[in-house]
Amino acid sequence: MTELRLAKPRGFCAGVVMAIEAVRDAARDETNLGAYHDIVHNRTVVRRLEEEGVTFVERLDDLPAATRTVVFSAHGIAPGVRERAAELGLATIDATCPLVTKVHSEAIRYASLGYHILLVGDSSRHQEVLGTLGEAPEVTTLVRVITQKPGDPGLTDPETVTVPDCEKVVALTQTTLSVDDTDRTIEVLRSRFPKLVTPSRDDLCFATKNRQAAVKALAGQVDLFLVVTSAHSSNGMRLLELARSLAPRAERVESAQDLRPEWFSGANKVGLSSAASTPDDLVQDIVATLRSGNPNLALTEEGEDENVTFRRPDRRPAARLAARG
Repeated sequence: MTELRLAKPRGFCAGVVMAIEAVRDAARDETNLGAYHDIVHNRTVVRRLEEEGVTFVERLDDLPAATRTVVFSAHGIAPGVRERAAELGLATIDATCPLVTKVHSEAIRYASLGYHILLVGDSSRHQEVLGTLGEAPEVTTLVRVITQKPGDPGLTDPETVTVPDCEKVVALTQTTLSVDDTDRTIEVLRSRFPKLVTPSRDDLCFATKNRQAAVKALAGQVDLFLVVTSAHSSNGMRLLELARSLAPRAERVESAQDLRPEWFSGANKVGLSSAASTPDDLVQDIVATLRSGNPNLALTEEGEDENVTFRRPDRRPAARLAARG
C-alpha cells in the first residue's frame, strides 16, 4: 500500500452536528435526559451519549419515570410520537434535520390538496420513513427503490404500485437514498403515471448527494475502497453500494479494529470515506493504523468541505402536566 486517498466531504453533516450538539447541550443542563430513537445511526455516537447520562428508547413509555425532557432524533418523528410526549407531560427538543422536516411539510401539503403520496424509501422500518408516513398515512404508499432487493413486505414495487387517481399523485423520497437509484425509480413511476408530481427541489439532502459524488470521483481510481459506517446507516450503506459498483473491491468498517490485513494484498491505492453519522475520530484512527504499518504512506484528501450549519432547536415546555410513574 503506497497511497491513501480520503474523499471530501465525508463524516458528519450539518444535521448530525446539530442533533448531537442539541443532546449534549441538554444533557449538561439536566439529568435524566431521554432520547426517542438513536439520535443518529451510529453506535459509537449513541454509546458516548449514554455515557453522558442520556437514555435512548424506542417507546416513550419506556423512559425512566424521572425523565422530564426528551429529544427527538435527527430522522424525524410521526405526529403520534409528539402527541404521546404531550400526554406524558414531557418537554421536547426536536432535533429533526431541517431537510427531513421539508419532506414532512410536503407530505402534509400534498395530502391537503388531495394527492396520493408515493413515498420512496429503502426500508419500511426506517425511522425517517415512519416519520414521514405518519403525516398522512391514509393517502401514502411506501415504494421500494427500484434497485433495492425485494423482501420488505412493507414496500411496494414501483412497477406494480397502484393509486386511486392517476391524475393526482406525487412522489416524495427518503433523504438518504442513492441518487442514481432514486432517479431510476422516479423514471419508472413517471412512465406509469405521466401526471406524477415531484417537488421543485428533490428530497435527497445535499449531504447525501455530496458524499456520493465524492465517492464516485474517487472509487474508480483505487484498488480498495473503505467506507466507515454503521450497518444501520442508510446514507452510509448507500456509499458502500456505490463504492462496490465502481472500485475493484470495497469493504465496510466501523472502526480500526475491523481492518483485515488480507484486504490490502495487492492494493497500492486505497480510498476512504465515511457516513454522515460517523465521527471523524474513527476515520483518523483508521488513518493512523494504516500509516503505522506504512511509514511512507502518501496521504491525500480530494474534494471540498461543506460549510453548512443548522440552528440548534429550542426546548419546548411540556404541553401539559401528566402523572408519570
